[in-house]
Amino acid sequence: MDPMKALPTSRRGFLSLALGLPIAGATLAACGSSGPGTESGGSGKTSGGSYWYLSVDPAESIRRNSLDRFNKANPSEAIKGQAFQNDAYKEKIKTAIGAGQAPTIIWGWGGGGLGSWVDAGAVDDLTSWFGENPDVKEKLFPASFGAATIDGKIYAMPAETVQPIVLFYNKEKFDEVGVEPPQSWDELLALVPKFNAKKIAPFSLGGQSRWTNMMWLEFLFDRIGGPEIFQAVFDGEKNAWSNPAAIKALGEVQKLVKMNGFIKGFSSITADSNADQALLTSGKAAMMLHGPWTYGSMKTEGGDFVSGGHLGYLNFPPVEGGTGDPSNTYGNPGQYLSISSKATPEQKKAAQDFFKTQVLSDAEQQEWIDSGAVPIVVGSDSKFAGSEDKEFLQFVYDVASKAKVFSQSWDQALSPTAAESLLDNIAKLFQLSIDPQKFADNMNAVIGK
Repeated sequence: MDPMKALPTSRRGFLSLALGLPIAGATLAACGSSGPGTESGGSGKTSGGSYWYLSVDPAESIRRNSLDRFNKANPSEAIKGQAFQNDAYKEKIKTAIGAGQAPTIIWGWGGGGLGSWVDAGAVDDLTSWFGENPDVKEKLFPASFGAATIDGKIYAMPAETVQPIVLFYNKEKFDEVGVEPPQSWDELLALVPKFNAKKIAPFSLGGQSRWTNMMWLEFLFDRIGGPEIFQAVFDGEKNAWSNPAAIKALGEVQKLVKMNGFIKGFSSITADSNADQALLTSGKAAMMLHGPWTYGSMKTEGGDFVSGGHLGYLNFPPVEGGTGDPSNTYGNPGQYLSISSKATPEQKKAAQDFFKTQVLSDAEQQEWIDSGAVPIVVGSDSKFAGSEDKEFLQFVYDVASKAKVFSQSWDQALSPTAAESLLDNIAKLFQLSIDPQKFADNMNAVIGK
């Protein structure tokens, strides 16, 4: 495969969004973190229209800064921005699109969600625009276009950062208990009673947000049976969730729950509030499986946790006897900006100008790097040298670039209907209110929907 070409894409090609490519020519990026709606870009109606995106710093400030730079340079095309919390945004954007009242620029995760917007005729086909602006397309990681492409056409501008899911840990707590970071699933399970004996929760988890639970299943499915297990679900194969490897993975995560592997009360903890991160940085929990976007907030909100060298990180460990490649990772292949088909020609022009001049501009790239994130720009690694976060940035860069398969998060790869059922059943699985077989039966019923 030529790493300088975008991945082949189609509506039914989950693994076409997933194959890892050398990051020098391409790479791939998780569900975002997210505060109440906040606005930027002036007030009242503007010819440039509106832009909705996720809240919570540092990402919110970076998005707002790029918008402010654009509005200052293009006052006649000023775009009004508004930020929303993650879960609230998902519902609000779905309602707005259904009512034909979407913002001019729609922030998203690509994949199945974008596909539903395309089916509804809600977003513009940007294929020809990228053809007319090859410099914009060529500077981005080619693989980031996979989740932006539906049936061979590009419907979104890949943006922001690459975000493979990371297993974070508190070095101080590991030293206190006298243990080493887990190099296998069995070693991970063996750590649970040791941390519990010291009154330290083995894992922090914002379980109320549900997608945080999902990350555990993504890795266990992959490590035990490989990415082909979820591919069968994505392809609509009957009873795909009943694959023996899937049932085993579901059982393994319930084993961890029953061992008190997660912080007490995890089902009432939200990721949007960064409460799960605070448990790790304060030493109340030893580990946390989460996206690299949490690094910036742990750095700014966690005291000297990051600056003092207490943060450790690694890729999810292999499962003994599993067939999945241990280099594989999960996340989203980027974040995505679409243009509403209902926008006026003037608003669409402003959005395109914003994409061309400010999205991943040199100034924005530097802000992402300063926040501890890796921009999806070819050669962005050359900017790491002067960063105090260069070790973490290089780790993220390496995980993404060396992954044999970098898969898109399940809830973004699936249709919104199937994704909601998935998240609901995952919450029940973690609450032990359903067993693995019941989970599989429930999810088999919505395959292809």
